[in-house]
Amino acid sequence: MPKVAVYDMQGKTVGELELNEDIFAAAVNEGLMHQAVVMYLANQRQGNAATKTRAAVRGGGRKPWRQKGTGRARHGSIRSPIWVGGGVTFGPTPREYRFSMPKKARRQALRSALSSKVAAGSLIVLDDLHFEEPKTRSMVGVLRSLEAEGKSLIVTCDAGRNVYLSARNISGVNTSRAQDLNVYNVLNCDNLIVTRKAIEAIEEVLS
Repeated sequence: MPKVAVYDMQGKTVGELELNEDIFAAAVNEGLMHQAVVMYLANQRQGNAATKTRAAVRGGGRKPWRQKGTGRARHGSIRSPIWVGGGVTFGPTPREYRFSMPKKARRQALRSALSSKVAAGSLIVLDDLHFEEPKTRSMVGVLRSLEAEGKSLIVTCDAGRNVYLSARNISGVNTSRAQDLNVYNVLNCDNLIVTRKAIEAIEEVLS
């Protein structure tokens, strides 16, 4: 079983934690992780881009000039796609980009993402993380104590409103509940900072 050090908010080692081998030391499946990331990004798309075809553009009911005898090219409507102000040929229409993966595949992708972070030494376990009041300076102090440079994802077990408010103004730092953890957010950070209770919640769901 992989073991990681447990730190307090001052960055001091206060113990050691054994991680579930099936979750934090699983075989890394890059294909599943890629599919999970594509699914996450696709599900964020609104898909409301739209253009008007020649049938939807106003006007153009009368033939602009007679068919023959003018010396000009023949036309049937000024709303033809080759006219300025005409319709658009094969333009985008509102569509749904969402798709889903099987539950087992999603969970295995998350196991792979977590295992890759452990293998890279990017997982930091905190004994507890709480603030009496929201204060950005306090969160900056915790990150500095943990030597967490670059993008960081802070995962807690509960909503942690004070934790969220303390971190939201720090560039590159995001927060998440253990229940809302996804592959994209795990892979899109340099440091994965997880509380001990959040580790227990993750193991309960993925085991």
